[in-house]
Amino acid sequence: MREWKKRGVWTHQCFFFSLAFLVAASIAVARPAKTSSTKSATSSTAVKRPGRQDDSLDPKLAPDLALRVGGAHKADALTHFVEGMAFEENGEMDRALEAYRKVLNVDPGQSQLAARVAGLLIQQDDFPQAIDVLKDAIKANPNNAEPYQQLAFIYVRYLKKTDQAIDYANRAIALNPADAEGYQRLVEIEVAAGQEKKALEVLDRAAKVRSNDPAFWMRLGKLYMAILFKSDSQPKPEELKRTNEIFKKAADHAGDDPAILKDVADYYAASQQLKEAIPLYLHVLELQPDDANAREKLATGFILTNQRGKAVEMLEQIIKEHPEKYQPYDLLAQVLDDEARSLLRTNRLEEAKAKFAKVAANYEQSLLINPNHPSIYLHLAELLLGPLRDADRAVNLLTEARRRFPGAPEIVYYLAIAQREAKQSQQAVATFEEALHEAQLDQDDDVINAKFYFNYGAAAEQAGLYDKAADLLRKSIALDPANAAEACNYIGYMWADHNMNLDEAEAMIKRALESEPNNASYLDSLGWVEFRKGKFDQALSDLLRAAKAVERDDPVVFEHIGDTYLKLNRTAEALEAWRKALALDPKNKTLADKIEGTKKTISKDLPEKTNPT
Repeated sequence: MREWKKRGVWTHQCFFFSLAFLVAASIAVARPAKTSSTKSATSSTAVKRPGRQDDSLDPKLAPDLALRVGGAHKADALTHFVEGMAFEENGEMDRALEAYRKVLNVDPGQSQLAARVAGLLIQQDDFPQAIDVLKDAIKANPNNAEPYQQLAFIYVRYLKKTDQAIDYANRAIALNPADAEGYQRLVEIEVAAGQEKKALEVLDRAAKVRSNDPAFWMRLGKLYMAILFKSDSQPKPEELKRTNEIFKKAADHAGDDPAILKDVADYYAASQQLKEAIPLYLHVLELQPDDANAREKLATGFILTNQRGKAVEMLEQIIKEHPEKYQPYDLLAQVLDDEARSLLRTNRLEEAKAKFAKVAANYEQSLLINPNHPSIYLHLAELLLGPLRDADRAVNLLTEARRRFPGAPEIVYYLAIAQREAKQSQQAVATFEEALHEAQLDQDDDVINAKFYFNYGAAAEQAGLYDKAADLLRKSIALDPANAAEACNYIGYMWADHNMNLDEAEAMIKRALESEPNNASYLDSLGWVEFRKGKFDQALSDLLRAAKAVERDDPVVFEHIGDTYLKLNRTAEALEAWRKALALDPKNKTLADKIEGTKKTISKDLPEKTNPT
């Protein structure tokens, strides 16, 4: 399996290997004494086209283009090489090996191919043959380090001969001291032998190499980490300093390579050196503004290391120094958002709301600087529709986003939700339909799913389109029946609330309760449909269960309890339940009218007081 994982790299190498053969064949073409440069160029170009009919392989060539004997062997070798690639691609390993070895018979110095053949032989547990192939490659091309590296691997992994493996690895390093592969091979050997100190000595030797290759330093740094950074303890200060020097060289030589810079930033974040990590992540985001992974890694790194406060302080300082950059605002918003949600989980609601407001302010500042990132509009909209409960602002924000990013169905979808929450019900239904149409044009399955139809159905219900709402909610249920409890409850409660389809409504609500038997909302729905069907005793029992199960007192549940008590002629208890509901929802005029109306009725029914004298 290890060898097959390298197939992508191997295919890439094969391309260059085949080019090498083609160039060699073109050089071997016999030319007459007086050949023009034009003919030479044309001849060479024709030879360098793999995959097409090549004049150099045509048996009816003109005499001046006939291959010499050496060139003919090269052409045969190329043919065998291409055959080997085809066999390997089809999984015919034995035939691939046979073809590749014919190539090596012509040119045993092809070190990459020799290493590949050795790898295939290792898969077949034919270590002696693999060693022979590699040693032949060394004889033919003694200055190539790759066969030595492969021999080191075979001797330590399969033959358990550490001394020979170390010797081969050292010879590979001597041939190519700027190749990190040789050092890695030697480090692996020493670590496998339990010689971590010697492995570190190998790395210290590599650290003295003069290299401008950031990948060399990156690989070296990761090797240091593998040895020095233990999962059960923090690295010692001197070990951290030692490793930092290597990663700093990687960053210094990386230039504007975002992959290397991100890897170095990951190292600093993982080792809790946030001051060093933040500028690198910011540089990555300057080079790749849409790199959500870099943004998430930074924010997640702060959160996982429980250093939100320090992260906030650093980001605020960066904003103070560079207020024109939008990335720090985005990152600060993410860290603050996580803080706010932690407060929410501990029921510190006012603190959480204040923190969410800061999150929104940072996203808004980011959009002022750079309004060309649709994801930030969506993050801000989620805040406005969720914890901040400001649907009107969300509508304005998403209307602007839709203007900037036409043809983005997700933005249209969010706008429809915002309009629904802002009680713009008719407009919301129209916008949902537009979102559906745009998503279907784009074949965007991420938008059109069960949740989409649930939200669309809720908008239709609010607009008074109950049949349409029921159809949309049924689509939501059909698309994801395993997670359809919420949709089942919604359609059941809608029917119960409007006193229609009561039997089907009760069946839907009971289906929801099968998934979540103690869900307070579903119990309230069941009690309400039983109320509509005149089953007042059963309704009261289920409504009281709902009031007990609810996490926070719900005015709707208490209103339903009051209505049911009234039907049972328990007026005092009805008034008590309604008062609780009104305390939770003081702007509810319907509740206030119920209380006042019932009190008047009671007063009328009481006997008039008489003068005792």
